[in-house]
Amino acid sequence: MHKINRRQFTALAGGWAAALALPQQAVAAWQPKANVKVIVPFAPGGATDVLARIVGDRLSQIWGKTAIIENVSGATGAVGAAQVARANPDGLTLFVGTGSVNSALPSVKSDLAFDTLRDFKAVSLLATFPNVLVVRPGLPAKTVPDLVAYLKERKGGVNFASSGFGSSIHLAGELFKLQTGTEMTHVPYRGSAPALTDLLAGHVDLMFDNLTNVISHIEDGKILALGVAGAKRTPYLPNVPAIAEFVPGFEATTWVGFLLPAKTPDDIVQAIARDCDEVLRDPAIIDRVKKLAAEPVGGSPAQFASFLKADVERWKNVVKAANLKVE
Repeated sequence: MHKINRRQFTALAGGWAAALALPQQAVAAWQPKANVKVIVPFAPGGATDVLARIVGDRLSQIWGKTAIIENVSGATGAVGAAQVARANPDGLTLFVGTGSVNSALPSVKSDLAFDTLRDFKAVSLLATFPNVLVVRPGLPAKTVPDLVAYLKERKGGVNFASSGFGSSIHLAGELFKLQTGTEMTHVPYRGSAPALTDLLAGHVDLMFDNLTNVISHIEDGKILALGVAGAKRTPYLPNVPAIAEFVPGFEATTWVGFLLPAKTPDDIVQAIARDCDEVLRDPAIIDRVKKLAAEPVGGSPAQFASFLKADVERWKNVVKAANLKVE
C-alpha cells in the first residue's frame, strides 16, 4: 500500500519500456535450469494466489520450466517470507510479496525472521489492488461523511475487523482513524475470510478489504461500500466514491510483486523482470488480471525497489502516529 503520485504513476506505467531497454547481454545471461518455486504466503484461492498462478503459468511457457506455486501460509505471511529470505539466491525460488507481508507487517512486528529491505531484491511490481471500505447491513452510516459523524458520536463504540494485527487492512483502518480524527475498536481475525463472514453476519461494523474479496457481496447488496481506498474511483465500482473525495490524501491500496533473496545476482533479477513485463503486456493476461479487480503494473526492478522502500516507510510512519504497540 502506497500513495502513488502522478509522477510515480507515470514512471511505473513507463516501466515496461524501461525494462525493454535493459542490456540484452545481461538479460540473455540467465534462464532457469530447473523448475522455479513460487512461494505464495497465503492459503490457495485468494487474489494473491490467483494472480501468482496467472503469471506463473505464462512464465512457465516462456522458460520451458514449470513455475510451481507453493502455498506457505502462517503468521500473516511471515512464514513464507522467511523461507524465501533464506533460500539459495539462484533465481529458482521466487516470493510473491504483498503490501501486507512486506510493508505493513514489518512496521508492527520487531521479531520477524526477515527484513524486507535487507533480505529481498525487488523484481517486478505485478499489480495493485484497491481496497474498499465496507459496512455491515443496517449500519446507520451510508456515506463516508455519515460514518465520520457516526464514529465521532460513538467515540470508540464502533468496531472494525481486519485479517490480523499488522495486516494492510488493519493499518488502512488506523490510517482512516488518524486522518478523520475518529476512534474505532480493532477486532483482528486470522485472515480476511472469517472477518468478512462476521461482517456479513453483522457481528462487526465495518472493515477495509481487497475489492476482489468483497465485490460480489457488494453487488448482491449484502454489504454496503462507502468508499474506495485508492486515489480515485475504480471502474469496477464506478458509483462508489473514493474516500479521498471526503478525506483529502487518503489512500490505502495494496500490491503484489515478485521478490528474490537479497544475494541473487542482478542478471537473474533483470531477466525475470523482463519476462514479467512480457507477460504483463499480453492482452489476455491483462484481461485476466483486471477480472481480479486489479491493475497490472510491471516496471523495472529499480522502480519497484523505490516503490517498496517508500511503502515500508509510509506504514512505519502510520504505526508511529497511531501509537500502535510494536510486538
